[in-house]
Amino acid sequence: MYKVHCLNNISPKGLELLDENYELTDNVEEADVILVRSANMHEMDIPASLKAVARAGAGVNNIPLEKLAEAGVAVFNTPGANANAVKELVIAGMLLASRDIIGGVEWCRVNADDENIGKSAEKAKKQFAGTEITGKTLGVIGLGAIGKLVAQAAEALGMKVVGYDPYSSAEKAAAISPNLIYVEDLADLYPVADFVTIHVPATPATKGMIGEEALAQMKDDVVILNFARDTLVDDAALAAAMEAGKVRAYVTDFANPAVMQLDRAIVIPHLGASTEEAEDNCAIMAVQEVMAYLADGTKTHCVN
Repeated sequence: MYKVHCLNNISPKGLELLDENYELTDNVEEADVILVRSANMHEMDIPASLKAVARAGAGVNNIPLEKLAEAGVAVFNTPGANANAVKELVIAGMLLASRDIIGGVEWCRVNADDENIGKSAEKAKKQFAGTEITGKTLGVIGLGAIGKLVAQAAEALGMKVVGYDPYSSAEKAAAISPNLIYVEDLADLYPVADFVTIHVPATPATKGMIGEEALAQMKDDVVILNFARDTLVDDAALAAAMEAGKVRAYVTDFANPAVMQLDRAIVIPHLGASTEEAEDNCAIMAVQEVMAYLADGTKTHCVN
């Protein structure tokens, strides 16, 4: 009998797949399996009984991969399970940055007691006018599960898409869409993009990749979207670029004290994968991966 401990709330749609060989436990010290979403495991003591960890999501920076590998514990993630949820929020982010919807909604709330709010709105709405995304160019950095869907959705909305991925190729990009313009150097993406969206993992190589040098190459009035990882953007360089009028807006799914000081930052509280469907998909995949591994050693999406 394998004992399963959940460090975060895990969708019942996944847990109900556990058969008679598994039981849930509230005691992490006796766990054979840990299911986790965002809980930080770096300071945790590893239970002697632990055999596998499954992250219901793609990013694994909250899990000590090497430490667990040394202990013989396999770690799994669920890439692609939440891709559609993140894609939809990226599209929403582009629209929020293009038109001052948030400002307009807030104006209506502030003026809720105005008996003539309809007429007042007609006079006030000019200050919230914006631009359309159709006909604009979107630069997609990273053409994995999420980047691929973002590129396809943007094209469906009438946008031109330029894609970059160091692990891809023109042939693979063409399979995403024959209209996708694939570049092998970010220097060919930055100058043409009205919007830049990042979909790469957080690694030492990608930390601060959107920094002073990258920002200098971008178009004036560019919108930057970060639904991948907080550390990919250099907050100080971004603030300077906003002050200089280079960056029109920064849309991020990661709140921190620095971005909260930026007037033109649209900060979302890490909602990228927070849909019922995504949580179900991630939990189902995580449980299936662990059960296959413990049944016959199959390693699907093993990251360590």
